[in-house]
Amino acid sequence: MTTGRRRSVPGAEGRLNQGSGRPQPGQDGCGLEQMGTMMGPVLLWLQDVAAVTLLRARRTLLRAAVLLSVFVLLLWVSVFLYGSFYYSYMPTVSFSTPVNYQYRTDCEPANSILCSFPMANVSLLKNGREQVMMYGQPYRVSVELEMPESPVNEQLGMFMVKMSCYTKGGKTVSTVARSAMLHYRSSLLQTLSTLLFSPLLMTGLSEQKQLIEVELFSDYKSDSYHPTIGAVIEIQSRRVQIYSAQLRIHAYFTGIRYLLYNFPLTSAVIGVASNFTFLSVIVLFSYLQYIWGGLWPPEQVRVQVMIGDTTRLEQRREEARRRMRTSASTPIMKYERERNATVDQPQEPEQTTGLRNKRELIHIRLYELREPIKLQFHF
Repeated sequence: MTTGRRRSVPGAEGRLNQGSGRPQPGQDGCGLEQMGTMMGPVLLWLQDVAAVTLLRARRTLLRAAVLLSVFVLLLWVSVFLYGSFYYSYMPTVSFSTPVNYQYRTDCEPANSILCSFPMANVSLLKNGREQVMMYGQPYRVSVELEMPESPVNEQLGMFMVKMSCYTKGGKTVSTVARSAMLHYRSSLLQTLSTLLFSPLLMTGLSEQKQLIEVELFSDYKSDSYHPTIGAVIEIQSRRVQIYSAQLRIHAYFTGIRYLLYNFPLTSAVIGVASNFTFLSVIVLFSYLQYIWGGLWPPEQVRVQVMIGDTTRLEQRREEARRRMRTSASTPIMKYERERNATVDQPQEPEQTTGLRNKRELIHIRLYELREPIKLQFHF
C-alpha cells in the first residue's frame, strides 16, 4: 500500500532557497555587521577631517578679519595724517573780497567831480579770525575794477590806485601805488561792436564796460612779527566812475607746496602710501617683538646670598657680650678703689675708663659686623 505522506529529499529545500535568490535571515545580519565594521573607521576619519577643516577655516577667517581690520585702521590713520599735514602746511590758495568804495558828500559836486578820492577799508581775515596770508609765503595782490565805457572815463585818462597794508595795531607796513586806465577803442570799433552786439545789449545780456585789473603786489610776504590784517585801497581820482571792484589775492607756491597744489592726486597717493608703509613697519616690528618675546624670554639674573654658620655667629656674639660685661664691671671696681685711696684726681680714672669702654664697644661691634657674607650670582 502506498501512503499519502510525501518523502522529503535532503538538500532539496536548500537548493530551492538558493534557486529562488532570497537571503537567509542569518546571512543578512552577518552582512550588516561586516559593513558596519568596514564603514566605522571611514566615518570616524571623515568626522575628524571635517572637524579639522572647520577649525582651520575658522582660524583662517579670524586671521583674515584681524588683518582686514588692521589694514583698514592703518589706511584710515594714513589718510587722516596726510589730510592733517595738508591742511596745516598748505596756505589759502586764493582769496577774493569785494571792495566797497566810500567818498565824502559834504560838498557840492560840479561836472561829475567827487568831493574826495574813493577809499575802501578791506579786512584780510577769514571769518574775522584766521589770517589769509601765511608767514613767508609770496602772494600776488591785484584789484579788478569794473568800469563803464562812459565819456567821463574815456576823458579821464590815467589814474592812480594806492594800497596801504596795516597790522593789528594800525601800523602801516607796506604801501604801493599803480596807474591804470581804460583800454583804448576807436569810434569806428565802438560803432561796429554796438551794431554787432545790439541784440545782447538790448536784452541786457551784455554791457558796454571793461574789466581793468591792476596788479599791486607781485611778491608780497607777510611778516611773522607784524602780520597783515587789513588794507586801505584808494583811487586817486575824483572823476572816476566804477561799477564794482574786487580784491584778489593768489598764492605762488614753490617746492613741496608747488607739487601738492599742481599734482594733488599723485601727492595724495604718495603721502598716504608713505604713512601706511611707516605705520605697517611699526606694527610689524611690534608683532615680531611680541612673538619673539614669547619664544625667547629674557635671561633672568639670580642672586643667592649665603651667610656663614649661625652657630659660629652665636658663639662670637656670646663672647662679645661676655667681654662687654667684664669690661663694664672691672673699671667700676678699680674706680672705687682709687676713689678710696686718693681724692685729688677723681676724674682721670673715670675718663680713661669711659674712653676704654667706648673703644672696646666700638671694637666689639665692628668685630660682630666682620662676619663673612658669601654672594653667589647665577646667570
